[in-house]
Formats: sequence, structure tokens, C-alpha cells
Amino acid sequence: MKSIQSPPRTWAEINLSALKQNLKLARERSGQRVMAVLKAGAYGHGLEQIAKALDSEGLPFFGVASVIEARRLAAIGIQTRIYLLGPTFPDERAEAVYHRWVISISTKEEADHVNTLNQGNDPLPVHITLDTGMGRGGFLPDQLTEGLAHIKSLPNLTVEGIGSHLPSADEDKAFTLAQFKTFESAFDPSEFQYIHIANSAGLLDYSSKITNMVRPGLMLYGISPLLEYQDELIPVMTLKSRVSLIRTLPKGHGISYGRETILERDTRVATIGAGYGDGYPRSLSSKGTEVIIRGKRCKLLGRVTMDQIMVDVTDLPDCETGDEVELFGPELLVSEIAQKAGTIAWEILTGITPRVTRIYL
Repeated sequence: MKSIQSPPRTWAEINLSALKQNLKLARERSGQRVMAVLKAGAYGHGLEQIAKALDSEGLPFFGVASVIEARRLAAIGIQTRIYLLGPTFPDERAEAVYHRWVISISTKEEADHVNTLNQGNDPLPVHITLDTGMGRGGFLPDQLTEGLAHIKSLPNLTVEGIGSHLPSADEDKAFTLAQFKTFESAFDPSEFQYIHIANSAGLLDYSSKITNMVRPGLMLYGISPLLEYQDELIPVMTLKSRVSLIRTLPKGHGISYGRETILERDTRVATIGAGYGDGYPRSLSSKGTEVIIRGKRCKLLGRVTMDQIMVDVTDLPDCETGDEVELFGPELLVSEIAQKAGTIAWEILTGITPRVTRIYL
């Protein structure tokens, strides 16, 4: 008997054309080189597939969070240089040096260790991290002159770039402007080939006199951290599922665990094959959350369960089992879902679990 494989219950459609259009916007808006941030599985979109789609775009770097992600990119032969965005553990540095991944240096001790590991090789290009207010790593501004002089004295390293990070570009304009001012006055720009501070919100809403590279993450995937720019972007991921069952339940019937929802009328209830086991947050329960079926918004009923949710399709009489359901995407933004869940779009996207099939369009 021939093997049969069923279609997925829940899947994410990844629009690679939209990805490239968002990259084009990042280039046009900034007028600078773009480091594509691919950490956390390219924000849940699929690390290897997104890297392959962008590898021919002439980008200077792919930004990743760890050597684990860097290793995965190296394994598929990516030609774009790999940049480790955060500090490396001491026992990771030998691997990073061997592959000549770009290490971001936050302390003199890190630099000394990397210099020792690179003995006998051509000088390794590194970037300096300057802490202008994130508090996560880097030299403080008053430590930079001494730290930079020390690193430049190391024979096996060459300082290629300098960067910082904006913790509040989508929330606190005054603080972010002060960060830019601190960054721009902390060093001589002529000393560095790459100068970068702007994330997606920084790219969209600010400009710098000295930077020549930006590091967009969220906006590459078509979601703006600042609502006023959303219309310029195209969401890359559409999370979908299907209706598995439709029943009419009587007034007074409870729905889902805890019976938080008691039906106030006879209700046509559709069961959908997605839940928090797929990364659809349980915190969306009882928040007025909606999904889209046949172009119409339908309200979530009761608590999100691990593998299924229920929605009210009473006002959608043509709804049938097998109908596609948009959980989020171009018509129902992940940022709207995140707001109802009491979190951020970044967490929703990166939380889509491995059992969700990614389909690349």
C-alpha cells in the first residue's frame, strides 16, 4: 500500500517575496548597509531557509545570538559573514575563532582570550560593544578609550566595527535621542569600518550622523515596532490552521477548561486544530481574541487548550470543516494578537513551536 501523508493541522506560510521587500525598505529608509538579524530561528520563520533566501542579497552580516545558530548557518554553506550579537562564553570562543565568526567584545578580558586563541592566524576582525544604556554588555562610555587602546594593541585582533543597542526606541524618544548623542560623541568614526546602533525602531524613527549600518530584526519580518510605519511593511508569516469540527451547542453549555465561557445563546461552535502546543498563547483566553475564517473575524470561546481552540461561527453559516483559519497574518497582525496576550510580537513569533510546519512561498 502506498504511503499516505496528511496535510498539516497548523502551519506557517512564509512569504519570501515580502521578506525581500521589507529588506528593500530597510535599505531605502536608512540609506545604509543592513545586517539582517536572524537570531531565534529568524524570529520563528526558519533560520536556514531565511538565511538561504537572503544570502545572495549582498548583506555584510547575518546577526545571530549564539554559536549554536552560527554553527547551523555554517553547516549549510552560507557565504554572508556571521556576527555574534551577544557576549560569547569562554568555551565557545575557540569555535568562533576557528570559523572566523565576528565576535562582539565587551571587556578587555574577552579580547585577551580571543587574541590568545587566534595565535598563528591572520588578525581576527572584531567589533566593540559600547553600552549607551541597555545594560546588557559592552564598555561604558568612560571605559571606551582605554579599552579600545588595549584591544588595538593586541596583535591577533583587528577592530573592524563598533555598535550599541537601543532598549527603548519604541517607547522613550528622549532617552533614545540621548543614546544617539552619547554614541556619536564617544569615539572617532574614522577608526571603524562599521558603525551601528539602530534596530528596527531606531531605523524607522531616528537618524544618525555617523552610523553606516543598521540591524533590523522585526521589521524584516514585516511587523513594525512603531504602529505608524506598519502600512509600509508586509507581514512575512501567516499562521494558519483548519476547522476540524462544527457543532451547535445549547445556551448554558460551558466551553473549554474551567468553564470560564458559558454560552449565552444557542451557538455554532467550530473547533480548530491549534493551541498553545503550537505557540498560540494560552493568555489569549477570554480577551476578545479573534481569528479569521472566510474573510470574517470570529471570536474565540473559552480557554486556549494545548492542541485546540473553539470559536463562534454562528454568524458564518457557510463555515465548513476543513476551512482554513488565519490565526495571525496580513489581515490580523501578530502585534494585535500580542497586545491581547499581554506580550510583544517578538515573543509570539519566536514561540511558534517546531510542530508547526513552515511552508515557504
